[in-house]
Amino acid sequence: MMIRTATIDDLDDINNLEKICFPENEAASFESFKERLNHFPNHFWLLYEENVLVSLIDGLCTNIEDLSDEMFDNAEMHDENGDWQMILGVCTHPDYRNRGYSSILMNHVIDECRLQNRRGIVLTCKESLLSFYKKLGFVDEGLSDSDHGGVSWNQVRLKF
Repeated sequence: MMIRTATIDDLDDINNLEKICFPENEAASFESFKERLNHFPNHFWLLYEENVLVSLIDGLCTNIEDLSDEMFDNAEMHDENGDWQMILGVCTHPDYRNRGYSSILMNHVIDECRLQNRRGIVLTCKESLLSFYKKLGFVDEGLSDSDHGGVSWNQVRLKF
């Protein structure tokens, strides 16, 4: 197993994993990932198992305290010195789920964000994933204002 940050050369693999993991209305576009990688490649964490991209987490940093839908498509909102790490996507290939990869990668991201002196991490998730994030120390803040992909999302936060 190897964890590393992304480069623009990872764009196709990242895009392919996203398309496998999310329905079309929720998945980030190729162009969106390209913009994100141009603005914050060091905030894309990739987990590989035997040269296969198994899991990824990406997001921007900001001083804004709540995740907004605008952040998904506006990579220019990234502020490298921002207090909060916003997580825009968490993906694990279906063939590798229920093996702990998402937890391993999320714990790596949590450690990285602590080292970067962030105030914490914010993400939105479906209700069915709340227990996963709670096990990692996130607190459910209830339904968010997000309607990304036409779906209801809960905002969860991990404060350091």
